Amino acid sequence: MNIINARLRGKTGLFTVRVSGERIAAIELQPAKIEPSSAEDIDAAQNLVIPPFIEPHIHLDATLTAGEPRWNMSGTLFEGIECWAERKAITTHEDIKARAKKTIGALVDHGIQHVRTHVDVTDPTLVALKAMVEVREEVRHLIDLQIVAFPQEGIESYANGRALMTEAVALGADVVGGIPHFENTRDQGVSSVKFLMDLAERTGCLVDVHCDETDDAQSRFLEVLAEEARVRDMGARVTASHTVAMGSYDNAYCYKLFRLLKMSGINFVSCPTESIHLQGRFDSFPKRRGVTRVAELDRAGLNVCFGQDSIVDPWYPLGNGNILRVLEAGLHICHMLGYEDLQRALDLVTDNSARTLNLGERYGIAVGRPANLLVLSAADDYEMVRSQGHALVSIRAGKVLMRRTPARVERFV
Repeated sequence: MNIINARLRGKTGLFTVRVSGERIAAIELQPAKIEPSSAEDIDAAQNLVIPPFIEPHIHLDATLTAGEPRWNMSGTLFEGIECWAERKAITTHEDIKARAKKTIGALVDHGIQHVRTHVDVTDPTLVALKAMVEVREEVRHLIDLQIVAFPQEGIESYANGRALMTEAVALGADVVGGIPHFENTRDQGVSSVKFLMDLAERTGCLVDVHCDETDDAQSRFLEVLAEEARVRDMGARVTASHTVAMGSYDNAYCYKLFRLLKMSGINFVSCPTESIHLQGRFDSFPKRRGVTRVAELDRAGLNVCFGQDSIVDPWYPLGNGNILRVLEAGLHICHMLGYEDLQRALDLVTDNSARTLNLGERYGIAVGRPANLLVLSAADDYEMVRSQGHALVSIRAGKVLMRRTPARVERFV
């Protein structure tokens, strides 16, 4: 298979990407536009060819449950947790698998091939985790799935929370999670961070913590997580998700905090559509935006990416698997529509996410790497955002996984 007339991000001219088996065999600069030489050739039509989109933060065990058994009427994070606790009590192994697979299908249809899912382990039976471990194997031909052991109701505040986290890792979780701001006390929050970091260091797991997902400016567990990552030299393996309290922090405190964040080297995931929906609920006016300082993190040289978080669940009633929808909204919400931001906007759903997931040489367009590729509907990042573009072709392990036919519009006058 050859992909011809391709534009590559950061390079000038048209290229042919040659695929042999499951790997990229060659990347060749073309002297001019060429025609397909075989039925297997894919003509990129002078549009971008990139590595697959990445979903770095989603909850597959909870997708497609909005309104079951009741709707989140306040729209708050906390009522969402209450609704999920009620839904969790009646969920089953097969129910979780069916909903997760349906959602994965939607992600695949939008060009996503790498997914990190948080799975609730505050359940004595660990039914969701066991189901998701099976799903990971059953969808391997579609996506690479990382599983986070996520203690939705706390580690220290939930009965046997530490034991459940330890068991979840033994059963196959790839990433250790946490939710320190939801623990009953600040001391318990700090203790939970130290425990989860110990567990990750001992087992070799990555770390992804729901950190300070609250408008409370006194919620400051990010500094605890960053310092733990710094002293253990684990920053590249650690992710702070949400960190929305940072949007309410005093600038003087943030100035000091950013020094620590840069020393720690940790990664950040923002879920802008979800955060702007859930946060600011206790404000009258002015209402806070409820999103972390994405632009400031990016300009400080810290690694930050965008995730969808939820699809039709107690926390967020919308969503369709299209990460580009989140990218466009996030750029608006985070005041990132400047020229330079738009020229590299796709970083937020590709390369930065790959760094967060520690994909290394399993990701990217280079000779010898897996032939996992997308053909997009536009020639550069700016046009993808401006035109609300799509992934037209998704290739995985050298085979076409998905092909999209764009909508046709006929004008009669």
